[in-house]
Amino acid sequence: QVQLVESGGGPVQAGGSLTLSCVPSRYPNSPYCMGWFRQGPGKEREGVASLASTGSTTYADSVKGRFTISKDSAKNTLYLQMTSLKPEDTGMYYCAADWAETCGSNDSRDFEKWGQGTQVTVSS
Repeated sequence: QVQLVESGGGPVQAGGSLTLSCVPSRYPNSPYCMGWFRQGPGKEREGVASLASTGSTTYADSVKGRFTISKDSAKNTLYLQMTSLKPEDTGMYYCAADWAETCGSNDSRDFEKWGQGTQVTVSS
């Protein structure tokens, strides 16, 4: 059973930074696409960023220029570096993975496996 374990969330003041981490384990082969999603209070889950095994990245317009998705293959860890955080970035952040050879939609329906989430709270 594939597991995705997120960490790195927490409280932060507006303008601050956080880096989230996701470690996938127990998979027979590497995911083709990995992504970060978030769900704010009273909001639907939305795609934040995705990273294909080719290195191609996709970002939601709301985070472009502020968030960076990356992967350290040696550490088998996916990251989401978040800077210039805003109160509207508050939410539960989820790591997701998929093995189909498509990536970039930031659509939750395109991801097979999900982590349990890590909470990010940005105060003004």
